[in-house]
Amino acid sequence: MDKRRVVITGMGAVTPLGLDVETTWNNAIAGKSGVGPLTRVPAEEFPMKVAAEINDFDPAAFMDKKEARKMDRFTQFAVASSLMALKDANLEITEDIAPRVGVWIGSGIGGMETYEQNFRQFLEKGHRRVSPFFVPMMIPDMASGQVSITTGAKGINSCSVTACASGTNSIGDAFKVIQRGDADVMITGGSEAPITNMAVAGFCSAKAVSTSTDPKTASRPFDANRDGFVMGEGAGILILESLESAKKRGATIYAEIVGYGATGDAHHVTAPAPEGEGGARAMKQAIEDAGLKPDDIDYLNAHGTSTPYNDKFETMAAKSVFGEHAYKLAVSSTKSMTGHLLGAAGAVEAILSIKAINEGIIPPTINYETKDPDCDLDYVPNEARKQPVRAALSNSLGFGGHNATLVFKEYTE
Repeated sequence: MDKRRVVITGMGAVTPLGLDVETTWNNAIAGKSGVGPLTRVPAEEFPMKVAAEINDFDPAAFMDKKEARKMDRFTQFAVASSLMALKDANLEITEDIAPRVGVWIGSGIGGMETYEQNFRQFLEKGHRRVSPFFVPMMIPDMASGQVSITTGAKGINSCSVTACASGTNSIGDAFKVIQRGDADVMITGGSEAPITNMAVAGFCSAKAVSTSTDPKTASRPFDANRDGFVMGEGAGILILESLESAKKRGATIYAEIVGYGATGDAHHVTAPAPEGEGGARAMKQAIEDAGLKPDDIDYLNAHGTSTPYNDKFETMAAKSVFGEHAYKLAVSSTKSMTGHLLGAAGAVEAILSIKAINEGIIPPTINYETKDPDCDLDYVPNEARKQPVRAALSNSLGFGGHNATLVFKEYTE
């Protein structure tokens, strides 16, 4: 059976760099940082002092206030981004097409804020004061559920929970749904709102986050002085569509999604496999799935967390996959500007990879000052680069050894 071609026809985002795709993109190529002082929790109580927060998001701009109160913050981000993506795609979900439109949105943690608020209520006032909406607000799949309810999409409705690979796995899984013919359109991506007391405490205890007090330079992927990731929040949503469907309705096509790889490290709950072996296999799978050669890839949007092990091992993985081409490849970590959006990271990075193909501009890795001999590739340091991008690869590597890679390429007839 021939695989159906799948294209991207719409994009929406809420990120620390902007409340839509264009603002996020413009700030990314300008090398602006979305990192600031930690304010969503008491900074004085934690070693973590900075975060990539979204402080000007108004859910009422996208949904009824009463409905918004029944959603955790991560779900609000997902609904807002999905509505923007559908508008961008100029797609109305009618009763005729609704059964062929699916939703697949991932989240690594889900409604952590809702959990903490209700647990405090339970401890202080007993079980009767726990909200009847507690469970449906907390569970990670509710971003997909609420997007389906809001938009009327009645096709497959699912959620990948694979830590920091959640958004990428969700897009890849949605891609395969269309490719095999089970849907014509998928609303897909990732959403996360993890800047809560318990989540911050957990990542601090794991010594995974930066303890820098300087928001401007705390996130410094591949730099020798990196000391951990900067936590962020937000969502990214793509409208994936079969080429036949997109052509039939005269949709604008941003790019084609052509490859997906997903592997497991079978190694450790938090540390990546030595030399990035699992991530390398995901990249190889994705390139093979795309029917491309490693030399066909012009840009790698790296997982690039700004942690010592990830950046070293991801560099080693890239070398093992691309060989000599690794040194000709443009590699950047946009987490240097957005922070690490956990389950939403891969979705936002997919959008930035697609924009790089559209615009012929590669976003930079900012805060790159001191070379690390273990990280010796071209990380597009500090300034965006004008360069044609025929095909881009985007990596996400999550706790538990989850590795996911997507390949996007310029759309041609």
